[in-house]
Amino acid sequence: MRTRFSSFNTIFPRITTTTTIARTSTIPYRTMTTPARMDYETTLKGKYPAKRHAQCVADYIRNKVAGASGVLYLEGRATKLLEDSDEAEPFRQRRYFYYLTGCPLADCLYMYDMDADKSTLFIPPIDPESVIWSGLPVSVDEARQKWDVDEVKYTTDVNATLAHVGSQKPRGASVFAIPHQVSDKVTFIEFDHKNFSILKEAIEVTRVVKDEYELAMMAKANDISSDGHKAVMQRVKHVQNERELEAVFLGHCIAKGARNQAYPSIVASGRAAATLHYVPNNADMAGKLNLLLDAGGEWDCYASDITRTFPISGKFTKESREIYDIVLKMQSDCIAALREGVLWDDVHLLAHKIAIDGLLQIGILQGDKDDILESRTSVAFFPHGLGHYLGMDTHDTGGNPNYADKDTMFRYLRVRGRLPAGSVITVEPGIYFCNFIIEPFLKDPKHSKYINADVLDKYWDVGGVRIEDNLVITKDGTYNLTTAPKDPDEMEKMIQQS
Repeated sequence: MRTRFSSFNTIFPRITTTTTIARTSTIPYRTMTTPARMDYETTLKGKYPAKRHAQCVADYIRNKVAGASGVLYLEGRATKLLEDSDEAEPFRQRRYFYYLTGCPLADCLYMYDMDADKSTLFIPPIDPESVIWSGLPVSVDEARQKWDVDEVKYTTDVNATLAHVGSQKPRGASVFAIPHQVSDKVTFIEFDHKNFSILKEAIEVTRVVKDEYELAMMAKANDISSDGHKAVMQRVKHVQNERELEAVFLGHCIAKGARNQAYPSIVASGRAAATLHYVPNNADMAGKLNLLLDAGGEWDCYASDITRTFPISGKFTKESREIYDIVLKMQSDCIAALREGVLWDDVHLLAHKIAIDGLLQIGILQGDKDDILESRTSVAFFPHGLGHYLGMDTHDTGGNPNYADKDTMFRYLRVRGRLPAGSVITVEPGIYFCNFIIEPFLKDPKHSKYINADVLDKYWDVGGVRIEDNLVITKDGTYNLTTAPKDPDEMEKMIQQS
């Protein structure tokens, strides 16, 4: 099996600060509240390592399928018109295709010959009528220079190429493809076997561990998005409506080159912050305490996913600061527990234990903390998983969640199992005051005996607090890609001085 990454020195520069830094032979580890920025631009001057990804995927298949031989076949996303319109839908490249090509173009195809270690990208031929409207497309020579492939042809050559390659293979060769992602016009007649079961799995598993280039793209996405969060903090007390702040973030990302968002922004003021994936982003903010901003831009198909919660006025109320400090401790202690091989379930459990301690201290919870944990009453206030893998998708592949888990504390945990070095995971604890979720707990004697309803009534207007960073897992710890401020005093000062 090929190694996925060797040295991150090009993007994890040596840093001299008063903060403790412990380096390993391959990956540096630092504990920093706000990490120094990575030297990702040097790495990004090279090509996206598509060929290496194809080789790793082929290795995975060989380990799973005895005697595997043949080709991998993938198709990019096709152009599709909006319903009842001659305009194209917003385009989002298929991530499986991008992982093996680095090509963002629509209507492309790809073949990788496992035995010859040869990759071929097929791009659309020039359509003279389209040139009138859209200009000249990428040429074969330009595509060969741009992307890490061995050969570039036109899509009109795909069947002849597949037939020729298949005819040269010994008996038993296979074409490996993804179900429902092969066009009707494409044929595999020269291959003895058509395997539609392993390629998707191989790519999903291989994607978990990131290489230097992937981390560089995610670092750049994080830097742009972190600065976008700062821009929103600097505007929050000067606007009237959530949509104005969404515009601030989107405008910043587009101006910095991150036109696509990893997911629709969540701009939730007041009690709306108790809705985990709040959608409207259009409420007036007058009289509300806090703003929860969950927003992240993409860089070349690679995501960032950042959440900050801060006071609209520039000063946390007593109740808001109490909840913020609990969530910040949940995040800080969970990050400190991370390293290669740690069981993510255990870290999630740690977050609940810290939440219970904090809510007991301020009087929302009452009783024995072990009994509260056993009863799962803390799920009323922290109902989601601690985080998820991050990469080309916001909720990236390889997490193996179990949404049928009967244990409510772990049901929505998107990653189950141990974390490998080189993976990127979000750490996003939260405490929320959602009537719809909490009221059934108040009516259930199993839980209500642990909740002081009179104290709870003081906290509904806090809404919800979530803090989310993107962490690279290393042999001995983590590297935090996210640079947006989260120290409460620093955020208050930034808002007050804006």
